[in-house]
Amino acid sequence: MSAETTTDKARPGQPRRPSAERLRRVRWYQQPRWRRLGTMLLTAVIVANVTGAQGVRNDLFAALEDNFTSPGMGIWIAVFLAIWAIREFLHERTSALVTWAKEGTAGPAGKASDLWRADRRIRWAALAAGVGFLILLPQMVQTYWQQVLVDQIGIYILLAIGLNVVIGWAGMLDLGFIAFFAIGAYSAAYWTGGLPAKPPIELNNFLVIPLAVATCLIAGVLLGAPTLRLRGDYLAIVTLGFHEIVYLMARNWTGFTGGTRGTPDGVDDFSLDLGFLSYEWGLDPVPYYYLQLVFAALIIFFFLRLEHSRVGRSWTAIREDEVAAAATGVDTVRFKLLAFAIGASTSGVAGVVYASKQGFINSEMFLVLMSVLVLSYVIFGGMGSIPGVMAGAAVLVWLPEQLRDSVDPADRYMYLGAVLVVMMIYRPQGLLPSRRRQRELRLAEAGVAGSGLGGSVPGASGEAAPTAVPGVEKP
Repeated sequence: MSAETTTDKARPGQPRRPSAERLRRVRWYQQPRWRRLGTMLLTAVIVANVTGAQGVRNDLFAALEDNFTSPGMGIWIAVFLAIWAIREFLHERTSALVTWAKEGTAGPAGKASDLWRADRRIRWAALAAGVGFLILLPQMVQTYWQQVLVDQIGIYILLAIGLNVVIGWAGMLDLGFIAFFAIGAYSAAYWTGGLPAKPPIELNNFLVIPLAVATCLIAGVLLGAPTLRLRGDYLAIVTLGFHEIVYLMARNWTGFTGGTRGTPDGVDDFSLDLGFLSYEWGLDPVPYYYLQLVFAALIIFFFLRLEHSRVGRSWTAIREDEVAAAATGVDTVRFKLLAFAIGASTSGVAGVVYASKQGFINSEMFLVLMSVLVLSYVIFGGMGSIPGVMAGAAVLVWLPEQLRDSVDPADRYMYLGAVLVVMMIYRPQGLLPSRRRQRELRLAEAGVAGSGLGGSVPGASGEAAPTAVPGVEKP
């Protein structure tokens, strides 16, 4: 008698146990193909309801009835069914077509890349063209988009550059980064005399910037000091708690910050008086745009120099493997504190510019949602890449504003979330990732040990790099 037959038989008074073969059997609805079909149909129904009629408070099911009986439901289901069918039954043909297209463009793309690296004049010409475009950009858009460029895109780019130091370079998850932004804004309001608590001397906004940066540096050290032994989720929770402490202090310490009533005397605008030259920034957003452009250029210049310095290489070693970095002589305590402090410094600049441009701040302007948004922009653009995080912030800030005329305000972040989900599935390295990040993901997909996503990157610190890996190109 076989072992399987013996297992199938139940003892007297006990229920019959299923055999191992029956337990391993996969039902048709459990197969990946049909599970993907169910997911696509469910997504189609959700998208049809999101883009269809909006519900009203008096009749919650009227919108559902309209959406399920409208032609839009059938259209969305047909679209997602077509995507599923192409993926399931034409996958080999589409993969071959994509491979053929890549092979056809590999030669010209490789020559262009070699020419870009070899000829410095081409790089300088491209940089000059980019700078010229940024200078002329406010003149090419309407006043509304000028406001968006200054109040949202410019501010978020400054914040994303600073957060990229903490997350992209040092590998520490920070969910409370907007707390430093709030500290910078309140520093501007305090030293210009806008808060209920008056300073010993009122300063010009340009003179406030070094003080705001120094305050944010100290706050970064105060946050980093008790969190040096924490990593991952635990570090994220501590930074989130730091944000809540700063937010509640700004809200409840009404004698100093004004609480939810904000700055009773307002915040002064930027002004410049050199005797022979006098200028004051007013309500026009264009001068603030150029001011942000100058600040961003200076920060990017210093951060690019910092990335390839000894400090930047130490951050990379800590991000890849903190234990190995400490074993090779990297002072992890010092460099983690530096990451928190230097990353927070850009928030001081952004806070001063934001408070001066708005002329009014209160505690409700610095909610934790802003920290989540900045983190999303950094990941979407490409962690560790300054051009990437700038592009990510610009694209994801532009998208909800572009949808303002066609999508209900309550639904705009649904589209933003959908874009993030698709991006993380098909391009997890981001829009413009760094070379190191691209290489790590390629090695991880190929199953190479020590790809840098959980250990050191082979060849990054002198160790032998892996030999030919099928399907993986050299960076």
